[in-house]
Amino acid sequence: RDLIDKEHPLPVEIVQSGDYEARPVTEGDFLILVRSRGRLFIEIIRAAKQAGLPIAGSDRLKVMSELAVRDILALLRFLATPEDDLSLATALRSPLFGLSEAELFSLARGRFVEGKSKRFLWEELRTNRADDFKQSLVILQELLGQTDFLRPYDLIERILTRHRGRRLLIGRLGPEAEDGINALLSQALIYEQTEIPSLTGFVEWAQADDLEIKRAPDSAGQTLRVMTVHGAKGLEAPIVILPDTAHKPDKIRTPLLRDADGMIWRQGSASLPTRHQTAIDAYKMREAQERARLLYVAMTRAEKWLIVAAAGETGKDTPCWYDKISAGMQRLGAAPMRYEFGDAGVAEGLCFGQSDWSDLPLRRNEPAPAARPAFAPALLAPAPPALPVRETLSPSDLGGAKALAGAAGEDEEVAKMRGSALHMLLEHLASLPGKSREAGAETLMAHMRTDPAYAPLTERLPALADEAQNLLRSPDLAPLFAPGTLAEIPISADIPPLGRIHGVIDRLIIAADHVTAIDFKSNRVEPQTAQDVPEGLLRQMGAYAAALAQIYPDRQIDTALVWTKSARYMALDPQTTRAALARTSDQRQLSDSKPINSTSLVVE
Repeated sequence: RDLIDKEHPLPVEIVQSGDYEARPVTEGDFLILVRSRGRLFIEIIRAAKQAGLPIAGSDRLKVMSELAVRDILALLRFLATPEDDLSLATALRSPLFGLSEAELFSLARGRFVEGKSKRFLWEELRTNRADDFKQSLVILQELLGQTDFLRPYDLIERILTRHRGRRLLIGRLGPEAEDGINALLSQALIYEQTEIPSLTGFVEWAQADDLEIKRAPDSAGQTLRVMTVHGAKGLEAPIVILPDTAHKPDKIRTPLLRDADGMIWRQGSASLPTRHQTAIDAYKMREAQERARLLYVAMTRAEKWLIVAAAGETGKDTPCWYDKISAGMQRLGAAPMRYEFGDAGVAEGLCFGQSDWSDLPLRRNEPAPAARPAFAPALLAPAPPALPVRETLSPSDLGGAKALAGAAGEDEEVAKMRGSALHMLLEHLASLPGKSREAGAETLMAHMRTDPAYAPLTERLPALADEAQNLLRSPDLAPLFAPGTLAEIPISADIPPLGRIHGVIDRLIIAADHVTAIDFKSNRVEPQTAQDVPEGLLRQMGAYAAALAQIYPDRQIDTALVWTKSARYMALDPQTTRAALARTSDQRQLSDSKPINSTSLVVE
């Protein structure tokens, strides 16, 4: 921190002339190398953050050990099992909810009655402390409501985005937490590709996983890098700091040793056979040689300046890295040096070579402003208010009367039930052979008698079945039920200026040169001619014709009504239905309200 603040110079060769000039050091010039990712490794990263140094974090990341990942998993465990008090307490204490220690203690303490736990923590939160932790309760209830419907990835993304989990975790734990969060999302996607995407299964799978991610250390940018010597192979930096050169215990990490005669099981006794002692000495020699090679790797990572320190003990019987480097510098004639560390005091050390380049001309490279990508103006301006979406219309809901004026009607709901029952009978009985229709009608009526929706029609069902059978037996209507005709065909289309319509055509006949749409009408009072057909029915058939014309533009579109009471087929004039549909369009343009609803009795 001090070197950066004082703009300590570093030499830079001028390519054109071969001379040197200096530039101030930056965070990206430093590479700190340790021998293992132990306590010193963690403390260095923590100290760098406290000093305000941008740091790339650990070069290797154990995903499930990251605090951010553990907080998310604690919340997922609670969502899978709301009775898990520990997981809920962990999630509430995490940055995701931010409860203080005192608040969590107060909440948990309320579960106890006369010294015994009587309630789960979730029960206590939602029943007795809802007003005290209203925001946390709303988030938890919303997530619980989605747990059974969302995949693990979607649920985690909901926590991170909708409920600002990513921002809260990174704000508390630092930018390096993002790597663990992204890795957890990737693991969720991998899990969903191999297993049934259940939340409980993912939580168990994730906890058993030992995923480790290796960061790309050479792409850290202007950030301080901290990594192991092994991980730094092939890398260089202007300034390399080796703080982990103190004495390390000379332990034998393997229970089996090899010599010329085979394998030996290592013994812990002080008095060992000669063969055992020889194998142990050979193993220690190989380990010492490996440590020497590793020291060579560590020292040669520095381009201009190598700083060596020791966190721990030195000067023991077995020379450590610090002792070896110190002895080598003394043989080379290194000069004594006093190093000031501010509040930490002054330390005595050695200096070999040049570390002060203040005599060189200092050139400050002003950081170039980040180039802003060129965006289209529409992307930088607020989005315009969304246009109101016009609701999908039903062809039978385009306004106009659906029954003849003055016709004696019946209850609207009963009329709808009767029409639905008759349509069901016609749809299913038409495909049966003539001899089987009687039994089919009995089966359908038995089904409708058990359906509460048809309860008011129980007494009328036999008459409705006879009415349907009469239609199917009529020779004039036989072409409507011939093989190749289609029943109950959904149709959807955009009809300007009405918008989207969606309906169901009762019967559709598709021929080579024309298409006919037929609708069954169960009105009790029937018009005698096509000119007397109510306006609402004409509009409905006009909508069907307009939709079919978009599908079959090269064919003639015909429409017709079948009056079920008299088993009479009535063809409709195309110009008449088009004119009725146009009248609907004119009314729609005059109003932005909901579709025009007829006050006439619905008898369809």
